[in-house]
Formats: sequence, structure tokens, C-alpha cells
Amino acid sequence: MTIALVTGGNRGIGLEVCRQLAAGGHDVLLGARSPDAAERAAKDAGATPLRLDVTSPADIDRAAAEIGHLDVLVNNAAITYDTWQRATTADLSVVREAAETNLYGPWRLTQALLPQLRRSPHGRIVNVSSEAASLTNMGGGTPAYTASKVALNALTRMLAAELHADGVLVNAVCPGWVATDMGGPGGRPAADGAAGIVWAATLPDDGPTGGFFRDGRALPW
Repeated sequence: MTIALVTGGNRGIGLEVCRQLAAGGHDVLLGARSPDAAERAAKDAGATPLRLDVTSPADIDRAAAEIGHLDVLVNNAAITYDTWQRATTADLSVVREAAETNLYGPWRLTQALLPQLRRSPHGRIVNVSSEAASLTNMGGGTPAYTASKVALNALTRMLAAELHADGVLVNAVCPGWVATDMGGPGGRPAADGAAGIVWAATLPDDGPTGGFFRDGRALPW
């Protein structure tokens, strides 16, 4: 059985990723900060709940100790789509708070789970990013969210290079504008955004690594 961990799995894109991975035969660990939220969402998705706040080193250490085998890590948990801010006037405390969840959380969790992922014959890491983090097309606005996702993309490239010899594929995926609590109304269905993440989580062994994708197609960095 292939085992996958999805952070921020209790709602939105994360919940849909859990559903799709479980439907595809994965044993899914659904991570969420609230134990109650994890329990409710896991029943809906056919997954196993896991209390996991990615900003908590204690939570990460406990999860790493409890998870004996892991094939797929989906770093989905994210906060602070700060549409009210501009880089010229940004509250840097908001930027720091966003980075704790959007960058340092995935970084700490990945480091803690690397022994399991390296032991897997098909290790996969998917960092859920955003086209807003593309330097090629970047403009102004949402500085906390954008800067943290740019850094996550950079981490993706570094991890991909360093884990290539271990056979662990590491990619960043933009799910597109999706109608979720963070994305707001008007976006496409969560199932459509989640499909590209599941694609990266289930790549064949000769699949790409160190890439930035949406719907299985490369995006400019």
C-alpha cells in the first residue's frame, strides 16, 4: 500500500487531494491543525486523521516518530493570501507569519520525513505553490503570500537536486484559481485544481523532478 501525507487536508484543495489519492488506492494521512477538523474530514475522504500543525516542531517530531513508512508528501498547508497589502507598505510581521506556514513548515516537515521518503521505492514530494510565485510574470500585491511561495519554489529546486540520487521526485504545483476559502468564489472546482497535485504525487519513476506545473504542464519560473 502506498502511503501519502497531505498537510492542510481538512478543507479545500487539500481535502480534495486526500479524496482523490484515497480513491486511487493510497493509504492517506490527512493532516490538520485541529484534531476535530482532521477527524471529520478524514471520515469524508476515506483517510486517517493526523493532528499536525506544520508550524509546531513538536507536532512535526511526533508525526515523524509515528509514521513508519511514507511514499508521498504533499505540502499543501498555507495561509495569508494578503490581497490588502502592497510590498511598499507591507506589515512584515504578516510576512513572517506567512513564511512560518508556507515555507518553514514544509521545510521542517520534509527534513523530518526524509528518512521515510528515502526508504520508499517511489518517494514523491509535492509543494503546492501558485503562479503568483512565478518571477517571469510577477507584478505587485499579496507580498506575504507571494514571497513565501517564491521561496517554496526555490526550496523545490534545491530538494529536487539533492534528492535526485535517492530517486525522490520533488515538484511544485500551482492548482490554479480554485473556489476555496482562500481562493474565494469564482474559481474552478477544487477537484480540477487537486488533479494536478495528484498527478505530481503519482508520477512514474522516470517522471520529471524540480519542475513547476499546473495541470501537468510546465509553468515559467
